[in-house]
Amino acid sequence: MGFLWSLIIGGIIGWLAGLIVGRDVPFGIIGNIIAGFVGAWLGSLILGHWGPSVSDFAIIPALIGAIVFVFILSLILKGMRKAS
Repeated sequence: MGFLWSLIIGGIIGWLAGLIVGRDVPFGIIGNIIAGFVGAWLGSLILGHWGPSVSDFAIIPALIGAIVFVFILSLILKGMRKAS
């Protein structure tokens, strides 16, 4: 059950990051989950584990990391579309 909660929380964090940045995360729900997990890793790497935690996700660093990840990903994908 813990793994399922991690997927749900990761998906929500990725979805919120996409809303904040104003860009859709590629690959829908799977992309949101990946953005949430990568964002949590990136956020905890940069900011550490502080603030409220849900299912081993420090919410604030995870959300900040996911926002950074979605923003960088959208810039890369935008550049790839212009190049082709």
